[in-house]
Amino acid sequence: MSIRVLIADDHEVVRSGLVALLADSEVEVVGAASGGHEVVTLAQEKKPDVVLLDIRMADGDGLEALDEIRTLVPETKVMMLSTFDNPTYMARAAALGASDYLLKGSSREQLLAAILAVAAGESPLKAEMRRLAGKAGETVDPEIDAPLTPREGQVLRHMALGLSNKEIGRSLGITVDTVKEHVQNILRKIHVTDRTQAAVWAVRRKLV
Repeated sequence: MSIRVLIADDHEVVRSGLVALLADSEVEVVGAASGGHEVVTLAQEKKPDVVLLDIRMADGDGLEALDEIRTLVPETKVMMLSTFDNPTYMARAAALGASDYLLKGSSREQLLAAILAVAAGESPLKAEMRRLAGKAGETVDPEIDAPLTPREGQVLRHMALGLSNKEIGRSLGITVDTVKEHVQNILRKIHVTDRTQAAVWAVRRKLV
């Protein structure tokens, strides 16, 4: 019996490439979505075994789609397939229930092996993903009621989306030095030591 897979990526070339890559295998591609809203709808309609989900898409954050899919179609497994080798993304994906996180440079053999493992109920998370999620889980206390200012809340939400200090500054119209100051204040207030832990705290507090 074939493994039913749904693909979500906002680039047509990538979607077509994945369909071609998975042809003549144990995988049956049952649909392809170009954005977060569409993949959530298709996941509910098709109920695939596995969703291959991009991180950044035109109509929203792929991690938001991950959260919705895991809530609405809990029997469907989700694999993040991204260009970004970003520890914050990995930790946030782990916190939201992703079964694996692969880079788009992965080989056909690696992709197929991961899909087979995930469909079988395994969670073949990368060692780095496990380390980051474990580290954050041991030290993050979501019950801490941190008195964040409105600006610090904005910065934290941007951090949790994996944006750099430069990207945060550009988005909020503030300098990189000001962003750094806010980041340090946030880490101190929520009693964590790095951005990854801050992202996990934000997810657990449902701030993102």
